[in-house]
Formats: sequence, C-alpha cells, structure tokens
Amino acid sequence: MSEPVVVTGVNGFVGHHLVRALVDAGLPVVGVSRDEAPKEDISGLLADYLALDLTRDPLPAVRAAGVVHLAGLSAVGPSFDRPQHYITSNTAMLTNVCEPLLATGSKARVVVVSSGAVYDSAQDLPITESGRTAPTSPYAVSKLAVEQQTLYYARRGLTATVARPFNHIGPGQGPGFLVPDIIAGLRASRQTGTPPAFGDLTSQRDYTDVRDVAGAYVALLAAEHLAPGGIFNVCSGRAVEGTEVLRRLADIAGIAVDGVTVDAARLRPTEPSVIAGSNQRLTETTGWRTRLTLQQSLEDAWAASVPAPS
Repeated sequence: MSEPVVVTGVNGFVGHHLVRALVDAGLPVVGVSRDEAPKEDISGLLADYLALDLTRDPLPAVRAAGVVHLAGLSAVGPSFDRPQHYITSNTAMLTNVCEPLLATGSKARVVVVSSGAVYDSAQDLPITESGRTAPTSPYAVSKLAVEQQTLYYARRGLTATVARPFNHIGPGQGPGFLVPDIIAGLRASRQTGTPPAFGDLTSQRDYTDVRDVAGAYVALLAAEHLAPGGIFNVCSGRAVEGTEVLRRLADIAGIAVDGVTVDAARLRPTEPSVIAGSNQRLTETTGWRTRLTLQQSLEDAWAASVPAPS
C-alpha cells in the first residue's frame, strides 16, 4: 500500500491515534478536517492535510489506497436536541466522501465508521453483526442511515465496509463521554469537597481502548478478503458497569468517593442497561486482538488529563 490512506475527522479523538497507528504501519496519511490546520501533535506525521467541511465540501480527487471515514457528529446526548442536524450532517459527509471516489473509479478500500449504538440491547449478548438493530437516539439513527449509504456505494462498485465500534476510551477523549466526565467530576469533587455528579452509572457498556480501535481500522484496511458492504464489530466482548469505571478512576486518582449525585440532565431517554458485542468476525477475518486492559486505558486517560506544570 504505497499510496496514502485518507483519514477524515483526523483532528478528532480517534483520528490522532489512527494517524499514529498508520504511520507505525509504514503508511502515509492524508488528514481531512474542517479545522484550518491539523492539531500540532499530528501535523508532523501527515503527508498532507485538507481543510474541508464535508457537510458541504466534496473530497477532492486524490489517489488513495484507503479511506477511513471518522468524520461525523458523535456525541449521543446532544443529538436529542438537534436530531435532524445529526441525521443531515452525518449522511452528507459520507456522500461528499464517496461520490468523488465513485466518479473517479477509485479502488481505495473505504472503512466507514458507524457505531455499536445501532443495536437493540434486548437480545442475547454478546451481540453479533447479524443482531437486531433498534436505534435509541438520533445519533444512532444517523449511523444506520450512513450504513445504508455504505451498502449503496458498495453496490455501485466501491470497496466499502462498515465498522461498528462500541464504546471506546483512552487518552485524549473530550468531555461528553463517560471517562472524561468522571475524571472532571472527581477533580471538581476534590476541589469543592462535595460528592461528584454523574448520569446513570449502573448501565454496563463494552469498552475498548481507542488505540486498539485504531488498530482494528488498520487491520480492516490491510485484510486481503473483505466482502463489499460487510459489517464488523469493534469491541472487547465484555460489559463493565459505570460504577466500576468510577471506582477504578477514584483509586487511580487517590480520591475517596463517599457518595454520588445523579444529575438528571445527563440521563438519556431509552438508555439500554447492558450492551456487549462479539468481535469474533473481526478477529477471525483480520487477526486483530485487543491489547490494552481497561485498567491501562483508565490510567492513561487520567495521566493525559493532568495539566502540564507551568
């Protein structure tokens, strides 16, 4: 694979780690983001950078061996307030990636990142790729629509496949997700002496380190035989309760948590209680395996959140 891999949403949480994984694999990377420039920590790793708002700007004609489409609105909570914005934006971005590739007859392998949030949680666990889907948020609705677009483009001739990552965690994740929100709550609690406030911590989720998730996308790009339009779960196969994540982070931080306040504003309607996926198809097809434990992910997330000394 001498031609570059295009990574959309390169300035995002997963993008940073994916760039490093691709470069470590000897692959040049062209980054795409709506920001004017790439973030400083990856700018020196990129072969090129394109500043595009993919909701309106089509991907220019580029020779590429692969495309990993990460770009998209990804926070579940805000999607309830702006449902049509999520659906319109996320589908428009894929159109503006795939139509130019289709027009030029590109043979690039396109990995389109969806989400494990599309599954119906009321079924046998762990959930395989043939499991029932039942979106519980506008975000998940938008991801199912993107999957249908991917299938359409695969039928039109693009070598496109879908990745369904479950919850991913690790260093560099921004607010609005469980681990960074717990870290912020613990820091605030230590400063104020009041119990931290969170959403529902009794739900159980399947967490995978973001660096392992990035490795899965590299593995999908490199796999010799992938059926067009195929779907692959990216997950650990094990559900962990939010209270366990809080306990481990509190231990890492050396903070005693005597009580927790439930913040009603952070509760989501139709929140499933337990989700866990099967990664068997991915492991059998590509040889991918998780490398990093939950404990290592949380330790690294906490260390990355510590402000640098001035």
